[in-house]
Amino acid sequence: MSLHDDLTSVQRRLDDLMRCVARLDEHAGDTLDMRRVRATADHLRDSLALLQESVPAAADRRTLEIVSIPDAPYDRGLWADAEDEGLGSPYRHAP
Repeated sequence: MSLHDDLTSVQRRLDDLMRCVARLDEHAGDTLDMRRVRATADHLRDSLALLQESVPAAADRRTLEIVSIPDAPYDRGLWADAEDEGLGSPYRHAP
């Protein structure tokens, strides 16, 4: 799925949640727990709206850069005095 499809899917499910919370509110009344559920659902809706606004901008900034790697061998001088990973220096004994 693409990012747009995922965000659309989450938005649909959040709309369903908001409708269910509204129906539950009719049955439960204005209790402390119901206010907490409404506040949490509203916060989730606001957070998703902020995400939808910020994600396309971040996705547009992302570009792929192709780096060509030459087939020529590397200069051996690049590894002068380098230690072999896991074996230590060639002048010392391996653990």
